[in-house]
Amino acid sequence: MTALRNYEMYIPGGVSSINRLIDPPIAFKKAQGAYLWDASAQRYIDYHAAFAPYLLGHNFPPVNEAVCDALRSGTSLFGAGPSMLEGDLAELICTKVNAVEKVTFGTTGSEATALAIRLARSITGRKHLIVMQGGYNGNQDEFACNVFNTLEEIGPRVSPGEYPLRPLGAGTIIESTRLTHVINFNDLESVHYVCRRYPIAALISEPILQNIGVVRPVPGYLEGLRALADQYGFLFIMDEVKTGFRHALGGYSAIAGVQPDLLVYGKALANGYPLSALGGRREYLDYIVHPDIAKRPLHAGTYNGHPAALAAGIRVIQYLSENERSLYPRLEALGERLAQGMRAAFRKRDITAVVSRQGSALSFYFMAKEPRDFHDILEGHDFAKDAALRRALIRRGVFWVPVATKQLSISAVHTEQDIDFTIEQFDAAVTEVWGR
Repeated sequence: MTALRNYEMYIPGGVSSINRLIDPPIAFKKAQGAYLWDASAQRYIDYHAAFAPYLLGHNFPPVNEAVCDALRSGTSLFGAGPSMLEGDLAELICTKVNAVEKVTFGTTGSEATALAIRLARSITGRKHLIVMQGGYNGNQDEFACNVFNTLEEIGPRVSPGEYPLRPLGAGTIIESTRLTHVINFNDLESVHYVCRRYPIAALISEPILQNIGVVRPVPGYLEGLRALADQYGFLFIMDEVKTGFRHALGGYSAIAGVQPDLLVYGKALANGYPLSALGGRREYLDYIVHPDIAKRPLHAGTYNGHPAALAAGIRVIQYLSENERSLYPRLEALGERLAQGMRAAFRKRDITAVVSRQGSALSFYFMAKEPRDFHDILEGHDFAKDAALRRALIRRGVFWVPVATKQLSISAVHTEQDIDFTIEQFDAAVTEVWGR
């Protein structure tokens, strides 16, 4: 393994995103398919996938070729008018995703969720927001709270319906605005509680909390959010930055059979290229060009819909469409194969643990049953053992990012041999950490 060494002399912490600050510190040099190589040429099977965009694997040739073709053809960032690629990708998404009638593009998921909130406030004329404890919807001040805090930091609920706000870092103003209301995932009663007291513009949530592992919605929960949005007049924003296209071509909304008002996509949409999308109902997206300036939210960005990223997104959606019937069942099978191996390693040592999985996304918790929300994890999970197990795997050539509860992501280019090797190393790592 190769440490960061001199990087922190020039970059705060040695990395340009604090989420990349890991122990042990490794400087990676190369990635291809399902594998990473560090600066010492040590190879790892990668299940981090750069926080999950690499559904098709690192440097997937068809996607890279599409990007190169766009650049060779003279496609550029024009800075005025639409590009042909922009229209092509918009048509593809609107054709393949039932919940999307119109769509617009950005560069990052945080930009897209910020626009979604602006849009919801423009449409409803309200200001208050509901977010999930343990959910992550971007780095803007109003969302940068209550994701990775400890129970001591969060403290008890301030009411039966919501928690106090705990910013993720200094410099945010969220603690003084009181426009953001944090509730538990899988808790419809808390939505009722907040909506009776505040004029809610939007509820934004991942359909599966995948920044604290894999916390799935209980039956009827997403349908309940849809009904409550209609009842109280707020917009239901489904944040599919991590779930979108990883679990189905139509996104998780298609699996759940629930149609939110707005949807946000990123990560797997362009398989590693910086692209995000905000889509949803036609009449809502059209507020972006509303004739009344008082109702028109600002949507601007020099690099929105960059041609290289658009070309990548087009090829990703085309590839998923062409291979949908084989790709997703294969990812499901690989995910279950790994999950069964992990469960067996815990079971034979009488370690209380559960493996939570949705298709190619997995996580494990040292609990008797799958968590319903972040509070369950904070109360029941052994974070130190989790991180130790991940570090033991890294020493064995399997890269699970060494941060407790972080999701494992399988790509379309992982093989059964990769999975079986991982299960063997997982079994050995469990022995090392537990001593049995």
